[in-house]
Amino acid sequence: LLRVFFLDSATRMNPNLDHAQAVPGVSAGRPAGIIDGLHLAEVARAVKVLAREHALPEETVAGMKRWFADLCTWMTTSDNGRKESAAKNNHAVAYYVQLAAFADLTGDEPLLAECRRQFMEVFVPHQMAADGSFPEELARTKPYGYSIFQLDQMATLCQILSAGGDNLWSFALPDGRGMRTAVAWLHPYLEDKATWPKPPDVEHWEGWPVRQPHLLFAGLALHEPAYLDLWKRLPADPTDPEVRRNVPITQPLLWIR
Repeated sequence: LLRVFFLDSATRMNPNLDHAQAVPGVSAGRPAGIIDGLHLAEVARAVKVLAREHALPEETVAGMKRWFADLCTWMTTSDNGRKESAAKNNHAVAYYVQLAAFADLTGDEPLLAECRRQFMEVFVPHQMAADGSFPEELARTKPYGYSIFQLDQMATLCQILSAGGDNLWSFALPDGRGMRTAVAWLHPYLEDKATWPKPPDVEHWEGWPVRQPHLLFAGLALHEPAYLDLWKRLPADPTDPEVRRNVPITQPLLWIR
């Protein structure tokens, strides 16, 4: 499948998202469509794990690294990529989750450093409120689902980038904002959705929450058994297709260090 989808010139996807969320007669492709590449992050992670275990031919690994390196180049140089990177909400976080996962596979340390900078200097200071919530997501008509989605992405970014001496799970601004605050803010509303302080989402309200990856990652990184306990109790396989589409991690074992 890797050969068919990524490597064979006759069948592969080209390493760009030029036509993501295209609207015939309106747009050949939109910056916002880059978010639809989010699940490619798990493909890159799977290749890294399989390569580490010598479970893929070397030429396949090399080809996949070239493909994702080319995609990174497109994301960082194209007009749509540059515009999406500057979004003020979850779209920018999803963009950097992808870049971080791809750069982690290809070994692009400068790009990984830029992803860390974005997390510490942009996402936490400018997207997270003092209480740990994400105001841009709360302003939507589906604030519950978007708050969950955003925190899952922030946690995935932390999980990718917290290597060596860089532990973004422990990063906090002088006013206390950081991942510990964000996970603690949302946790009670995952335990008991009835306590959610805003009106129910206009769509897909019943589908949330499921086994949100931020609970697993934060439970392990922050040594919080309550998060792990809730993760275990939530549904493992979403039945709502929209919820399933918006859970960025489907194979958690790939992401546990």
